[in-house]
Amino acid sequence: MPNSRSSNVRIHSRAAAVALLAALPSSLARAQQVNPATAQQPPQQTPQTTSPTGTGQDWTPWQDDTEHLSSWELPPIVVSADAGDRLFEEDRVGSYGQPRWTAKRLFPTTRVYVVPEGKVEVEHWTRVKTPRDGKTTVENQYEIEFGLPNRFQLDLYFVTEKTGSEGDLDVAEQKFELRYALADWGVIPWNPTLYAEWVEVNGGADKIEAKLLFGDELAPTWHWGANLVYEHEVSGALESEYELTFGISHTLIDSKFALGAEMKAALVDVHGDRGDFEESLEVGPSLRYQPTPNLHIDFAPLVGIGHDSRESDIYLVVGYEF
Repeated sequence: MPNSRSSNVRIHSRAAAVALLAALPSSLARAQQVNPATAQQPPQQTPQTTSPTGTGQDWTPWQDDTEHLSSWELPPIVVSADAGDRLFEEDRVGSYGQPRWTAKRLFPTTRVYVVPEGKVEVEHWTRVKTPRDGKTTVENQYEIEFGLPNRFQLDLYFVTEKTGSEGDLDVAEQKFELRYALADWGVIPWNPTLYAEWVEVNGGADKIEAKLLFGDELAPTWHWGANLVYEHEVSGALESEYELTFGISHTLIDSKFALGAEMKAALVDVHGDRGDFEESLEVGPSLRYQPTPNLHIDFAPLVGIGHDSRESDIYLVVGYEF
């Protein structure tokens, strides 16, 4: 009899162990399905921003952080609850936290800041200069710009020129430009940026040009820029030019159309007559149109005021970002 009781105990113990092991997986599954630590967490959301195409649909411009992003694809640095009330072009983007509108030229006569790191763009300029006396000169300029690390920018230019309807089309200049922004956007008032350019002139005196660039937002939809310019011939008459440019722009359609005005004032003298300045002033409207996110068109027809000024100075710039 004792042996019989012992066998029954072992049998019942084995049955209980088998039942416990059978129940364990289903208990774990129920614990995973009803985990109170995660049940009340809101679902993760992918950051969204407004599409520049104006469709009103959610638009996620970045899919893979390793691929190159154009300026209109860069995600905003700060995504807030009121992001829908802010212009897409005024989002802070890129390594320097700059507004998206600074990634493309806004004014033909005035530069603002540097372009974002990694950006590459080509531009074609047509400039029509009509003096008060003499023939009109048409200048075509071909430019490529590179956004470099550490707030640097490099621009290369090739310029052709033709005077009068029967004049020769000549290679006029080659230009090499380097910019350096002193700080990330918004750290220093007016975002000062240094600009240096070397100009190789075909059949004339080469030049150096230095600028101090400023720019900022006056208010939502209102953007401005100003440049202090010094240009000097390194040989010949040693002509020097002291220039102030200013532009203001108001966005009418976000990332599509902006309208404003530009001004360019200059004093010019030569080595043999320092202080005896030619004075010129040009003013006129300015517009920027972006038919697609990677294409922009800038137009500024300026008119001269004063007898030393040109009769007109018309700029047309077409830029394409890769």
